[in-house]
Amino acid sequence: MENNKTNMPDRNDNLRNRLYEIIFEADTPAGKWFDIILLWAIVLSVLVVFLESIGTLRISYGILFYYLEWFFTILFTVEYGLRIFSTRRPLRYIFSFYGVIDLLAILPTYLSLVITGSQYFIVIRILRLLRVFRILKLTHMMRQATILRRALVASRGKIAVFLFAVLTLIVIIGAVMYVIEGPENGFTSIPFSMYWAIVTMTTVGYGDISPQTTIGQIFASIVMITGYAIIAVPTGIVSVEIAGAVKKTTARVCPECLREGHDHDAKYCKYCGGEIES
Repeated sequence: MENNKTNMPDRNDNLRNRLYEIIFEADTPAGKWFDIILLWAIVLSVLVVFLESIGTLRISYGILFYYLEWFFTILFTVEYGLRIFSTRRPLRYIFSFYGVIDLLAILPTYLSLVITGSQYFIVIRILRLLRVFRILKLTHMMRQATILRRALVASRGKIAVFLFAVLTLIVIIGAVMYVIEGPENGFTSIPFSMYWAIVTMTTVGYGDISPQTTIGQIFASIVMITGYAIIAVPTGIVSVEIAGAVKKTTARVCPECLREGHDHDAKYCKYCGGEIES
């Protein structure tokens, strides 16, 4: 009896380790096949939502779409439960980026039992396709994604200052245009004039409102030229950071914090310090 009791934890650990290898490790053959099948299921489930939104198809095949939707939801629910069971730190996975996305991918169908139409939010499952970069061993693309993330994080301070400066400029431009044109030409308030400034500076140009006076048109031309110059600024900020963020990474997952982007020769996670399995 004692031997059976002592063997039970070992069996559970072996099962958990085996599931972890299949579900989380894309570098293993079993893990690769699991994730490829999962990706196809995600694509098909999103396709079902697209087709169901077409009125004529919904009338003819509504019942089929309904059952397929629940089939994929139950499938992903089981997969979500297995991910929680197999990981060493369930809470780390649940509150991680992929963990939140995995949960949001199954909630809409259950919410549709209470809130009509919420099942169309299932399209958020498309975010789960981000796993394709590590699943198909697209390490060069994973590397580019990691570099871009590092560059954006490193430049967040500069971008914040830039956005604050742009917002200040928009307030000034909106106020000036309100004074120049006034309500009689469609600029009924400073906030509405600020809306015009945003549309003009971003070169969108909806055309729902435009200056009518000569002075206003000249000022609008200056704003347009300024908009082109401003658009180039964040690009330059991020480009500089990208140049300094180049570093070789791999798709290996830390079993402790479930984060990727480690160096090829890394033995320990650079985020939490946990040991990375070879």
